[in-house]
Parts: sequence; C-alpha cells; structure tokens
Amino acid sequence: MVVKPFNLNNALLQALETSLSPERMATYVAAAGGDREKALRIYTWNTAVSAAFYGPLQGLEVALRNAMHRELSATYGTTWYDDPRCGLDAGTQARIAAAKSDLQRDRYAADPPHLVAALSFGFWVTLLGRGGFPPGGRGPRCNYEMTLWRPCLYRAFAHTKLSRQQAHAPLDYLRTLRNRIAHHEPIFPRHLNADYQNILTVTGWICPSTRDWIAHHSRIDHLLAQPQDSDNLPF
Repeated sequence: MVVKPFNLNNALLQALETSLSPERMATYVAAAGGDREKALRIYTWNTAVSAAFYGPLQGLEVALRNAMHRELSATYGTTWYDDPRCGLDAGTQARIAAAKSDLQRDRYAADPPHLVAALSFGFWVTLLGRGGFPPGGRGPRCNYEMTLWRPCLYRAFAHTKLSRQQAHAPLDYLRTLRNRIAHHEPIFPRHLNADYQNILTVTGWICPSTRDWIAHHSRIDHLLAQPQDSDNLPF
C-alpha cells in the first residue's frame, strides 16, 4: 500500500493540536520528549494499533459470551439471568435490567439472543469474578464460584484446565484495553505484545479454530514491529 506523505508544518501542527485538544495530546508530547511532530506520529501509530486490536478483541468477546451463555443455558435454561439459583449480585442484576430496558426502548425483543448481544464484555468478565452483594446489600456476599463457575462456566473454557481466578485475570486486564480503545485513549504505553498473546491464549481456551482465524487475519504483529513514530502507516 502506498502511503501519501503528510507534511506536519507548524500551522498544521497547531491546527491538529487544537482539534485533538492539548489535554489529549499531553501524554503523547511527554512520550516524545516535547517534540510535537513526533507526538503526532505516535498518536497516529496509537490510532492504527488500536484499530488493529479491534478485530481480535471482537473475536474474543463474541466467542466468550456465546460459550458462557451456552453453558449457563445448559444448567439454568436459556433465561438463566432470571433464575434465582444463579445467585447474581446487585450490580449484575442492574446491568441485565438496563440491557432489557434499552432493548425495549429500541423496539427489540428482550429475548436471550438479543440480551446476550447487548451485554458488555465487562459484564461477562464480571461473571468470572467472586460475586458482589445481593440487591439491597442484605445477606452474605454472592458466591460465583459455587453458583456459576463450578456448575457450568468452567466448561466454557473446554480446551484447558484452570481455576476461575486464572480465567478471570487475563480477561479483566483485556477489559481495560478494550475500554481504552473504545474511549480513544492512549494504549501505546501498555505491553501490547503481551495483550495480543493474551487474546490468542484465552480465545484458544474457548475455541482453537477461532484463535487461529484471529491470528491469520491480524495486523497487530506488523504494526508492533514498526516504530511508534513511524510515518509509514496505512492512513
């Protein structure tokens, strides 16, 4: 792909800094040692690598939620989220209620397929956590180990053997990556190679074929091999 040269003269630098905001650019300027042109090239690299992560994260998220829904449904029925035996905490129940409300507002059926798609990546990761307190804060803390993990969710990771904590930790770290990308925040200071390997590893726990498909189509390795102030980016 031919990349058009883009001359960052002083007038253009000023216009871009105004458009993007000095506050947003401050992290990049600091990383560039005060070099404004280099800061914008790092910003461009950050945008490119964020876009490259979108596909792998999407593949992981969809595989995760479908696997978890499948196993929860096998134990508690397709409307498992309404079954008291799941022992869902107040925060989880509030997220489900909000998703149902949003679907109804937009005139979609609040049925299992629509609800599963409407619930966030963070929601599914939370189900692998310890569990919080029930609505009203009355009674003991919910125990997701006993109501979710041991009865069914461990089977969502059919191609490995691990504890709930071992499943939760890398996914919770990837949740922060996904959120930073979604909010157009800097990700260049992260250990992005490790993030990418985590995506592949966790996806492989769920479905090795999906992991291989993600790896085949990913552009992440190519971008991570380029300097962060590279001008040789595909946009």
